[in-house]
Amino acid sequence: MRSIVLSASLVVSLLVAPVAALAAPRPDQAAFVDLYRELVETNTTLSAGDCTAAAAKMAARLKAAGFADADLHPFAAEGHPKEGGLVAVLPGSDPKAKAMLLLAHIDVVEAKREDWARDPFKLVEEGGYFYARGASDDKASAAVFVDTLVRFKTGGFKPRRTVKLALTCGEETASAFNGAGYLAKNERKLIDAAFALNEGAGGRLDANGKPIALNIEAGEKFPQDYRLEVTNPGGHSSRPSKDNAIYRLAHGLVNIEAYQFPVELTDASRGYYKTMGPMVGGAMGAAMTTIAGDPKDAAAAAVIEGDPGYNGMLHTTCVATMLDAGHATNALPQRARANINCRIFPGTSAEQVRATLERLVADPAVKVTAIGSRSEVTKAPPPLTPEIMGPITKVAATIWPGTPIIPILTAGATDGAFLSPVGIPTYGVTGMFGDPDGNGVHGLNERIRVASLFNGRDFLYGIVKLYAMQE
Repeated sequence: MRSIVLSASLVVSLLVAPVAALAAPRPDQAAFVDLYRELVETNTTLSAGDCTAAAAKMAARLKAAGFADADLHPFAAEGHPKEGGLVAVLPGSDPKAKAMLLLAHIDVVEAKREDWARDPFKLVEEGGYFYARGASDDKASAAVFVDTLVRFKTGGFKPRRTVKLALTCGEETASAFNGAGYLAKNERKLIDAAFALNEGAGGRLDANGKPIALNIEAGEKFPQDYRLEVTNPGGHSSRPSKDNAIYRLAHGLVNIEAYQFPVELTDASRGYYKTMGPMVGGAMGAAMTTIAGDPKDAAAAAVIEGDPGYNGMLHTTCVATMLDAGHATNALPQRARANINCRIFPGTSAEQVRATLERLVADPAVKVTAIGSRSEVTKAPPPLTPEIMGPITKVAATIWPGTPIIPILTAGATDGAFLSPVGIPTYGVTGMFGDPDGNGVHGLNERIRVASLFNGRDFLYGIVKLYAMQE
């Protein structure tokens, strides 16, 4: 693709000002929060939720804004009536300009009300944050993308290139029907695009809420689950045996807990640590600078491993996520199982990691099995070309002046893994800055700063509008 040159006055008109004071949000922000609330408060967990219903609500919003039925494409695969999604199309004026795609998943991780301080499926604004399951991951991006298309349509904006939006289900559960995978395999023409924007990277705030860096995803680790399983004849609990399935499994898990995979660096992660080191400062910053120059420095690695966010980029990680054992309180266990979730560094195979886990367990009674495969392994991240980076740099400078833009290797897995292998380069960029503790994503009391959400909305609106005017 070839980017067009925009006049300074046009650039200013395309962009939006930084977020207003929270006590008096702009009228357009209030309208956005209404849309965001509707999406967040629609339960889309795999166990009890309904992505199809959530997608239908977003389609209704787009239709009310003026989208024709012919440009709204709801989909649901046979056997998965509640795991459907939506593709919306805003046609461009130039048939030679290849489309762009906005991708966001609308399913969320499970959340138990009894564990949360607030109802996870009610959007609560408190202390400068929005709280709810999906408030950040990934209904923030999904709501912003729907809102962006609504604003384009109601504002009479005529994009040069076609802008497409795909809202999908199944991203959060490896064994679930995956909407992005379905579209890539069965509706490739419908979502065809020169590139896609997706979740995967936002920005990091320091402990005082100051932006440190805006991140752009330049590669991601590969997720893989493994089952550790021990079977045993069992027996009466009054006749204990040394051969206990739970104990054997537990010993293996302790061995895995104690192990750290070797440090590995990609060009992106090496550059990230090198750039971030001086900005972070202190012992952590010094460790980052050291590891960028010498990945074998164990002392520096130990410091970085103390921060869950930074540690995720450092090497392959494997962690126990689920346990299931025994069948009665007064019986010896006949079976004990654990799930190990690994995030595998680029260049390492799932079988290599399985073999490592088996070696660590060091017990032939504990069977280590790879459970399915979520997607193909992406061979290489898409290039961060001037056409991609230009709009990002231009809009970021108006909202976070002076904040560096740094490519990052993401530890999490996104639905970009389904698009890149079929020829749609996918870039993770949201402009939504998070706290150092991860904002409870996938855990309890998930939250996002109100200011971060509003600024991220402004940022995404601005860059999508600029991309939409490229040839």
